[in-house]
Amino acid sequence: MQAVRQDILPPSGVEFATSLKLIPTTPSKDLSLRHEFVSRVLCNLVVARSNLLRIFEIREEPAPIQASVEEEREKRALVRKGTEAVEGEAAMDTQGDGFISIGKTIQKTDIQQATVTRMYFVREHKLHGTVTGLSGVKIISSLDDKLDRLLVSFKDAKIALLEWSDAVHDLVPVSIHTYERAPQLMSLTAPLFKSQLRVDPLSRCAALGLPNHSIAILPFYQSQAELDSIDLLGDPITNANSESATRDVPYSPSFILNFALQVDPGILTVIDFVFLPGFNNPTLAVLYQTEQTWTGRLNEFKDTSKLIIFTLDISNQSYPILAKVEGLPHDCMYMVPCTEFLVGGLVVVCGDAVVYVDSTRRVAVPVNGWGARISDLPFLPPVDANNALVQKRELKLEGSRAAFIDDKTLFLILRDGTLYTVEVVAEGKTVTKLVMGTAPLAQTAIPAVIESIRGEREHGHGTGHFFVGSTVGPSVLLKAAHVEEEYNDEDDGGDGAVGAGEGGKTAVVDQGDAMDWDDDDDDLYGSSSKPTLPTTSSSLTPAITNTTPKKTRTVLHLSLRDSLPAYGPITSLCFSLTQEGDKPVPELVCTTGSGVTGGFMLWQRDLPVRTKKKLLAHTGGGGGSGGGFEKGVNPFKKEGFDTLVVSTDATPSPGLSRISMRNPNALPGKSDVTITTRIPGTTVGAAPFFQRTAILVVMTNAIKVLEPDGTERQTIQDMDGKMPRPKIRSCSISDPFVLIVREDDSLGLFIGETERGKIRRKDMSPMGDRASRYLAGCFYTDVSGLFEQHYHNSAPNADAATATLQAVVNAGAKSQWLLLVRPQGVLEIWTLPKLTLAFSTDGISALHNVLVDSHEPAALSLPQDPPRKPQEFDVEQILLAPIGESDPKPHLCVFLRSGQLSVYQGLALGQNQAEPVQEPRASHLDVKFVKVTSIAFEILQRGQYDSSEHATASSSSANPGSAAGEKGSTSTTAGGGAGGGSGAASGGSGSSILAEHKKIPRVFVPFVTTPPVVSNPGGPPTPTTTTYSGVFFTGDRPNWIFGTDHGGVQIYPSGHSVVNAFTTCSMWEGRGDFLMYTEDGPTLLEWLPDFNYDYPLPSRSVPRGRSFSNVLFDPSTCLIVAASCMQAKFASYDEDGNRVWEADAPNVSDPVSDTSALELISPDGWVTMDGFEFASNEYVNDVSIVTLETAATETGLKDFIAVGTTIDRGEDLAVKGAHLTLAVAYIFEIVEVVPDPAIAPTRWYKLRLRCRDDAKGPVTAVCGFQGYLVSSMGQKIFVRAFDSDERLVGVAFIDVGIYVTSLRTLKNLLLVGDVVKSVMFVAFQEDPYKLVLLAKDVEHHCITSADFFFTDDGELSIVTGDEEGVIRVYQHNPDDPDSRDGRHLLLRTEFHGQVDYRTSTVIAMRNKDDPSIPQSKLLMGATDGTLFSLTPVEENSFKRLQLLQGQLTRNIQHVAGLNPKAFRTVKNEYNSKPLLKGILDGNLLAHYESLPIARQNEMTQQIGTERHVVLKDWISLSGPW
Repeated sequence: MQAVRQDILPPSGVEFATSLKLIPTTPSKDLSLRHEFVSRVLCNLVVARSNLLRIFEIREEPAPIQASVEEEREKRALVRKGTEAVEGEAAMDTQGDGFISIGKTIQKTDIQQATVTRMYFVREHKLHGTVTGLSGVKIISSLDDKLDRLLVSFKDAKIALLEWSDAVHDLVPVSIHTYERAPQLMSLTAPLFKSQLRVDPLSRCAALGLPNHSIAILPFYQSQAELDSIDLLGDPITNANSESATRDVPYSPSFILNFALQVDPGILTVIDFVFLPGFNNPTLAVLYQTEQTWTGRLNEFKDTSKLIIFTLDISNQSYPILAKVEGLPHDCMYMVPCTEFLVGGLVVVCGDAVVYVDSTRRVAVPVNGWGARISDLPFLPPVDANNALVQKRELKLEGSRAAFIDDKTLFLILRDGTLYTVEVVAEGKTVTKLVMGTAPLAQTAIPAVIESIRGEREHGHGTGHFFVGSTVGPSVLLKAAHVEEEYNDEDDGGDGAVGAGEGGKTAVVDQGDAMDWDDDDDDLYGSSSKPTLPTTSSSLTPAITNTTPKKTRTVLHLSLRDSLPAYGPITSLCFSLTQEGDKPVPELVCTTGSGVTGGFMLWQRDLPVRTKKKLLAHTGGGGGSGGGFEKGVNPFKKEGFDTLVVSTDATPSPGLSRISMRNPNALPGKSDVTITTRIPGTTVGAAPFFQRTAILVVMTNAIKVLEPDGTERQTIQDMDGKMPRPKIRSCSISDPFVLIVREDDSLGLFIGETERGKIRRKDMSPMGDRASRYLAGCFYTDVSGLFEQHYHNSAPNADAATATLQAVVNAGAKSQWLLLVRPQGVLEIWTLPKLTLAFSTDGISALHNVLVDSHEPAALSLPQDPPRKPQEFDVEQILLAPIGESDPKPHLCVFLRSGQLSVYQGLALGQNQAEPVQEPRASHLDVKFVKVTSIAFEILQRGQYDSSEHATASSSSANPGSAAGEKGSTSTTAGGGAGGGSGAASGGSGSSILAEHKKIPRVFVPFVTTPPVVSNPGGPPTPTTTTYSGVFFTGDRPNWIFGTDHGGVQIYPSGHSVVNAFTTCSMWEGRGDFLMYTEDGPTLLEWLPDFNYDYPLPSRSVPRGRSFSNVLFDPSTCLIVAASCMQAKFASYDEDGNRVWEADAPNVSDPVSDTSALELISPDGWVTMDGFEFASNEYVNDVSIVTLETAATETGLKDFIAVGTTIDRGEDLAVKGAHLTLAVAYIFEIVEVVPDPAIAPTRWYKLRLRCRDDAKGPVTAVCGFQGYLVSSMGQKIFVRAFDSDERLVGVAFIDVGIYVTSLRTLKNLLLVGDVVKSVMFVAFQEDPYKLVLLAKDVEHHCITSADFFFTDDGELSIVTGDEEGVIRVYQHNPDDPDSRDGRHLLLRTEFHGQVDYRTSTVIAMRNKDDPSIPQSKLLMGATDGTLFSLTPVEENSFKRLQLLQGQLTRNIQHVAGLNPKAFRTVKNEYNSKPLLKGILDGNLLAHYESLPIARQNEMTQQIGTERHVVLKDWISLSGPW
């Protein structure tokens, strides 16, 4: 059996992070013309988790305008001009009659503008390796470009050096260093080793941890003096090229350093190692143990950890020891080096204490009562030893992370996210004590990494921002700043002050940002010598009540700036049904997170929308759809509605356009839409014009200017003299310009005259002769300022890009541009209104990865005799529009006739380009377009189109109301204004509709929307400030294309089979409404609230504050059953029931153990309807819905919920287990209770315990088949029957492995996964009752999940996953001699999946040719948050894709120079060749879609097939479910 493994969701969370100056920023002013702060880039942040690498840009911007300020502006807009209240004046009423306030006048103060810090997505890559470390380094080339390089380490002992290339706008590898053949990697302990990457603070070298107390050292050149000192050979060629060669190779040869052999023989077990700052040579501190111990041997061996500090003399290969410290606690975990203020000092974090260590002294502070009991280290008494909080402080530092935010302040974040401050108190350079805050400063993310942001220093007080990355939830960007504040003696230690020490230093959390923005940011920059703004927190700036002299203290302000969404590991998953209107939609429910970040994540395949209204009666009969138009004739009228232009070519009224308006005074039950005007002819496009005082309508043969009420103002017939021209097939409208493209590919350009209120033809002679032909075109309004900033015109008497009164008035001084595509595949950008060529590239039809200006003149027209026929790679649609969230950037959307859609981002050209231009054009645009995403559509061949068109035409005459009959409808789009419409308001063309009859139009339509958000469950939607700008792609397989700040550009299916027309519409007062014509007719839609779009699938988070281990969906009641995980105190008892140990101090507490509860949850509002709590030492292992025999139903069968648990009793007592069989309430005829009126559900259910069966061992897995319950207990598997609905009776058992981790059933077949004995294939028979072992795997693997896997032709395989992330496919074939008469399972494929998965589900995947026979598709949820699928592949397709995979492996440049084949290869000592040919790497094959057309054809030619055949194979396999 063949299959393909492909990621549906990438890894979630952040495990490694580094901040560096990676990407060059375009030189721009930090201040605008009005001296307002615009924005500045602090640095770049690179984060990684598993095989996912993401790059962000950290930018400081002005704080956004709050909603209250927007409302105040709207109120001011209603006041008559000249009657506004001025400074010192109070407006008394809306009529403007006010008086001057003679009270105190407002004093002007020097107020600094509030700023926010945001993270913006730049790039991401799925690497062919597992990342184990990140760091930024400076090499000798950094002296020239002032940029850092990125160093990445991988699990298989590799280090890659990467740098940013402006030419490709991406990372490119400089070098890769591999140590996987080193003797240290051949040891038996190598698979258990986790490598660490450390870099010298001055980038002189990097170190990678290796097994057997060794590290690999990679030295870097840092100065020209180092290059000059290199002893070069006498070869003159070598001497001539030495400098350039060394700059290309910026490192000297690496080597492996064995601590025990070359430094000190006592370094045997390395715990951690770090580089220390402030030394002339690289200096390394190593924390290690010579003799290991544990808590049971503390009487014999205590304080076994040691620290050694030595210098790396790389040139002489000597390592002099500077200091050696012994007697550190045995539970030391990691080290944090101090800053250069305390040279040679570092902080060692242990499980129960924090220790400062340098060459002369050790200073420790305990965090609980265990520190003094397990260590002889002298602990200094705390400063406030009498404080009750200190006496009761009982912290656990396992899983914590720490980092210095300044010279003396250490932030310590515990594993639950609580943040404490630790102050290093020093007298001069001598540390005397450590002072820890008495209470936590804040609750932040559960930490995996803390990274200080390398931005500019704030007022000399140290760093401003630091990043806390988390693997189980969101990661946050925090800002810490020191402020000198005055205080009275009685104010010391007031509310909000945390950790006041002897220096009067406190820490507070700014509350003004409300977890989103820091509005009181001016607080962070105040000082005692300058006036500061008052704040809402009295603890921050106490009120001055007397004139006594004030003392000053340094206050540490902490505020949240931004966060990266994440959900953490996936522990269980299932499918449920949700309702979107009247349509049930499958939804994937995953249990994610850990602890306080635990909860559910809900995933949908398509972008979720809600149907607000069906508009069959509003379209005037047959069909079609329309566009919104914001009425602008009365700007003082607040409640203005859109005007709708509807056009269709479907019966019963083809070729008729209607103009509709909203009638707010309509009677109940009557239509609230009134058709005001009917215009004969089919409308191609419409948009507001003349500053929203008129409607411009483009017909197939004319252009009309209409008044707001629909009356005609002007009509221009599209005639060539007296001869009619070919019909207009598309148009683009951007006030004051109109572009039309006719069916013969000729062009027409019109301009509006604002003074006359009419339009006229515009001279196009600068663009070439009249016979020029164009495939597509659109306007673009440069709302971002990118084009205007990078446009250069060296021609004499050159004007700016836009210079007309109309353009300035209409576009708000934003320049307008015209994009055209010629038949020979040349994209041209022309300035308006001068029509000067500014950009030209011939790579648009080939979909090159980067499009830059070729500086060629305007392309010549092709001869029209004979007429040109459409080509496969012709550009069918093009649109340049802003896409993004809070900072939309221009994106170029391109669609080819071959079905390829690509999205390019417009960026500044940059300085370092690959090919400098010899003769630049006088007028040129220094921008580039970089491909960010690409997707392929399956396009019917021409013969198939013809047959489908004839069928559509015939069916439309037979059934006018059918969807097929309305397929040929066309629509128009008009700018929506307040409704977030398109057109000039959004910076793109108002309407660009392809009006080809008898063919579904594929059109790019820009939109801007603000989706609603529900603040409380069940409450009304409230508006939010989140605004998305994007493009909707109509036609077959319609898609939404838009971007987010943290996720980049996403392409989501709309969920409709076809969308003929689309527009934003605010006719019904909804700012986020969309009007689209689908297979169900014209409907008004809106996005569902509270969805997140940062992932490849739309998602909704349901936080619960606790994690869940299992989740099930009960189809009979449509309820969710989940097992939650919590922590409870654990007490150990002996056989007589007496407690073995009790806590004897307030700062020493009982240990904790896992406990569980079973919850019955309603997906409507996610309300817990009922629950069952287990004992405090009992937790759930597995939950399953099983069908058991019962006498309570007519069929004799009923669904029950089976739960397997484990009861922990301590080390001296055996583990027990239990079966719990519970039933959903109504199945067991539980009387429905009266629902709570506050919740008011239709029905209410409860859990009822039916049977409890004690077992002698842990019940680790449960399932059911043929009316029986199957469960594992220790080393046995039991089959039990449910007797009399009250007890379980065993009917069969079988001895299996050591510990069963997985049970799967198929009819009477059973699949058993074991933690040691791999997988077993078992069958069950009833006469007599017996479990029979059919076959098993003879090798030993730790199986985490095992599943049946079958195709539509009946071929059955077994798929397993182990704890190393290896996917294996087995086959049971008794006819094969290697199977030993069928007793052994045959291993067919081994594939490294990079991460282990603990949960999976099987779904049906149906073939288009024969949908009645499904084949299975496996969905797996991994521990790093990855959701991936395993899909069976037909044999012919598999052969083609396998050959293509080989071409992609060899012929494209992979990120960091990694080898995809080596990454997926599994080392097997029992097979001579890797068993890799049964599973395809979907992550590698996905690169084929985004390759340029020429590269796609080149690869398919080498494997003897065609491009469209391979794409068809890939499209049939893509899709989440």
